[in-house]
Amino acid sequence: MANNCVERRLAAILAADVAGYSRMMGMDEEDVLARLKAARKSLFDPSIAAHRGRIVKTTGDGMLVEFASAVDAARCAIEVQRGMVERNAAVPQAKRIEFRVGIHVGDIIIDENDIFEDGVNIAARLEGIAEPGGICISEDTQRQIRGKVDIAFEDMGPQNLKNIVEPMRAWRLRINADGSAAISKRSPVETTQALALPDKPSIAVLPFQNMSGDPEQEYFADGIAEDIITALSRFKALFVIARNSSFTYKGRAVDIKQVGRELGVRYVLEGSVRKAANRVRITGQLVDTPTGGHLWADRFDGGLTDIFDLQDQVTESIVGAIAPAVEKAEIERAKRKPTESLDAYDHYLRGLASSYQFANRQANEEALRLFNRAIKLDPGFASAYGRAALCYTFAKTNGWISVTPSETAKVEKLVQRAVELGKDDVIALAASGYVSAFVLLDLGGGAALIDRALVFNSNWAEAWFWSGWVKNWLGEPETAIERFARAIRLNPLDPFMSGVRTGTSHAHFFLGHYGDAASWAAMALQDNPDFQPALRMDAASKAMAGRLEQAQKAVARLRQLNPSVRVSNLKSVLGPYRRAEDLARYEEGLRRAGLPE
Repeated sequence: MANNCVERRLAAILAADVAGYSRMMGMDEEDVLARLKAARKSLFDPSIAAHRGRIVKTTGDGMLVEFASAVDAARCAIEVQRGMVERNAAVPQAKRIEFRVGIHVGDIIIDENDIFEDGVNIAARLEGIAEPGGICISEDTQRQIRGKVDIAFEDMGPQNLKNIVEPMRAWRLRINADGSAAISKRSPVETTQALALPDKPSIAVLPFQNMSGDPEQEYFADGIAEDIITALSRFKALFVIARNSSFTYKGRAVDIKQVGRELGVRYVLEGSVRKAANRVRITGQLVDTPTGGHLWADRFDGGLTDIFDLQDQVTESIVGAIAPAVEKAEIERAKRKPTESLDAYDHYLRGLASSYQFANRQANEEALRLFNRAIKLDPGFASAYGRAALCYTFAKTNGWISVTPSETAKVEKLVQRAVELGKDDVIALAASGYVSAFVLLDLGGGAALIDRALVFNSNWAEAWFWSGWVKNWLGEPETAIERFARAIRLNPLDPFMSGVRTGTSHAHFFLGHYGDAASWAAMALQDNPDFQPALRMDAASKAMAGRLEQAQKAVARLRQLNPSVRVSNLKSVLGPYRRAEDLARYEEGLRRAGLPE
C-alpha cells in the first residue's frame, strides 16, 4: 500500500502562454523564437527563481510553474508583465510578445516532477480568459493575496470555464505603460458575468437621445431621463439603477441583453426627446432584457408647459407594465412638479449638467451660479437649494475653498431652506444631510436627514454613499460597509467609484482590517491614481500592515500632489471624525508611512 500512496500538496499554480503565438510564428518564426528565448532568459526565468517558483514544464509558447505561496506567484506575474510592457515599448503592435497568465491555488498531485489535478486545469482555463498582457486569478488566489501585493485586481464575477463544472469567480489585472493597473474596458469576457436580479422588478433608464438637431439641447434630454429615473426611484416596489451607471452607455450602440447583465436588471427603458420651440416629444420603449422583447413603445407629445405631465405619463406607463400591483396612492405620491417656473427648471437642468463634472472647478462654480439662478426664479424650488449646497462640498473636498464664517452662513441658509421646502424630497434631504455633516460639522443632524431621505426613497444611490461616509465619521464602520455596498449595487458602473471604494477602505481601516483597507484603496487608485483620500488611506493601511516601503511610496506621491500636507494639519482635509481614537489611528498610520509631523 505504501507503494501506491500519491503525493499531494497545496500549491499556487501559474500557467502562461503567448497571445497570438501561431499568427506571429507564421509571420517570422525565427525572430519570434529569438525574442521569446531572450524574454525568458532575461526576465521570466530570473523572476520565477527570485520568487521561489519551480518550472514544471514548458511548451513552445508557454509554461506551467509551481509556487509554495500565492503571493509569490502573483508578485512574479506582475513583475513579468511589467517587464514585458517595458520590452514592448519600442516594438510595433503586431510584433509584440504579450503573455497571458492564469493563477489558481489548489490541491495538486505530484508524479515524477509533473503535476496534475483540477488546480492545474483551472489555472490553464484562467490563462485562457486573461487579456494579452494581463493576469487572471481565481477567488482563492485573490483571497490569499488581498492587501499583500502593490496593485489591486478587478472583480470579473462568476466565469464559466471550459470543462469546469461550477462557475468560478475570477479577478483580473492588466498593466499600463507606467506600470500601474489598467482600468479594464468591457470585453467579451464580461458577457458571462451577470449581477443577480433583485427580488423585485428592476429597471435601468438609459440616457435619452437628443433629437432636437441642436447639441446645445443635450442637457435637456439628459435632464428628462434623470427626472424619470428620480420619479421611478420613489416607488418602493421597484429597484432602480442610478443615473451615473445608466449614463455610462451614453453615445454608444448597446446590446440591451448585455446592459441587463452588467447592471443586474430585468428591464431597460430607452428613448428620445425632441424639443422644438415650445413643443416637446418624448418617446420611449421598454425592453425585457433576458429576451430582448419589447413590452411597450409609445410617444408623448405636449407643450413645454406640460413637461412634468409628460414625464408622469412615461413613469405611469413603465410602472403599469412592470409592477401593475402598485397602488394608485403610491403613483400619486410619485408625481411631483418641482417648480412652477419653466425658466427655473431650465437653469436647474443646466446646473445638473455642469455639476456632474466633479473634478472641474469652473464647472462647479457654474453649477452653483445656475442653481442660485433657479432659486431666484423660484424661491420654493427645494431640490435647487440641495444641489446648490452640494457645490460647497465638492469645493471643500477638492480644496477649492476654505470654509469661512461667511461661506458657512451661506451653506446654513441653503440647507435650512432645502429641509423646510423638501420635507419628502430625497435630493433636498439627503444632500442637506451630507452637507450638514461634512461642511457644517453636524454629524447627528446630517445622519438623521439622510436616513429620513432613504425612508422616502431607498433607491437613491447617492444617499447610501453619503450615509456611508457619515457612518465612518460617526465611528460605525460596519454599518458604513453595508451602506457603501448598497450604493455599489444601485450604481455598479459609477464612473466615480473611487469615492465609494475609498470610503469602504476607510471603514476596513477603522475595523483594523488593514489588508482589506489597502486592497480597497488600491482599487480606488486604479480609477483615479491621484485621488488624495485614497492615497492617504493606501499609505496609512499599508504602514499599519507593516508594508512600509509601499506606504512610503504612497506618501511620496501624496506630497507631490499636496506639498503642504502634514500630520499636524491633517484635520483640515479629513471629515469630522467623532471618535478621537479614529483620528489618532489615521495619524499614526501616516506617521509610520513617513508623513512629516
